[in-house]
Amino acid sequence: MFENLVGNDDKKSYLENAIKNNNISHSYMFCGKKGIGKKLFAKEFSREIICKDEESYLKFDSNNHPDFKIIESDGKSIKIDQIRSLEEKIAEKPILSKNKIYIIDDAELMTEESQNSLLKTLEEPPEYAIIILIVENESKILPTIKSRCIKLKFNKISNDDLKKVLSEYSNEEIELLQGSFIGKDNIEEKKKEYDELEKIVDILEEKNLPKLLISSDILYNSKDNIIEMLNYLNVILLKRKYFTKIEIVEKTKKKIEQNNNYEMSIDYLLMNLV
Repeated sequence: MFENLVGNDDKKSYLENAIKNNNISHSYMFCGKKGIGKKLFAKEFSREIICKDEESYLKFDSNNHPDFKIIESDGKSIKIDQIRSLEEKIAEKPILSKNKIYIIDDAELMTEESQNSLLKTLEEPPEYAIIILIVENESKILPTIKSRCIKLKFNKISNDDLKKVLSEYSNEEIELLQGSFIGKDNIEEKKKEYDELEKIVDILEEKNLPKLLISSDILYNSKDNIIEMLNYLNVILLKRKYFTKIEIVEKTKKKIEQNNNYEMSIDYLLMNLV
């Protein structure tokens, strides 16, 4: 169980023991930043609760298990009709399992009306029902709902654990992920740009300003995502222990954020980095 998931080993132990000791709550709230595996943990937990034979495992893995459902938003909210549908279906007894499980992903996107409706089910759940809320911003969840859920706070994934899965990533790219898989696709798209930044730092070591200016088109042409680029530049500088140069990058970021002339801000950066 959880063999394919990295990080949060304490949560693995807790959930494994809950199943082993038949001490499963009717409602959980899995909290933490996006991209750290909360929904994957919830799915694996659900799988081990409701799957007892080959047929049920096959149905679960093909997203056809009749006693399992994930409620998702339309990108903006989870509406009252979705929760009412959950309430109607959860009142029906399980078909293949002893339990019926609903995961509500991005649960903080439930409207207040939706949350109040869900509260009725949480207050008097059917004996076989389990509801798992996946939450990033728990401040948007009503206190009355939070008080009825077992709360598990998931931590960011360590760089070592990220590296186990993303072995082809450099240490700098792993650092950029900030403990989550959520930015992985973006980094893959940006690899060429990041390589260009590595070359810029290589040129810094030569202390050759004309060559640096000629080789820095990537910065002049990245106005739309320059803060991200400068953050990565800082990661490289930190690795090479150019601490004073990091201060220059930070000053440049402030100039750009204060709407100073963009080209002049990059000029300032490059001339002061050498």
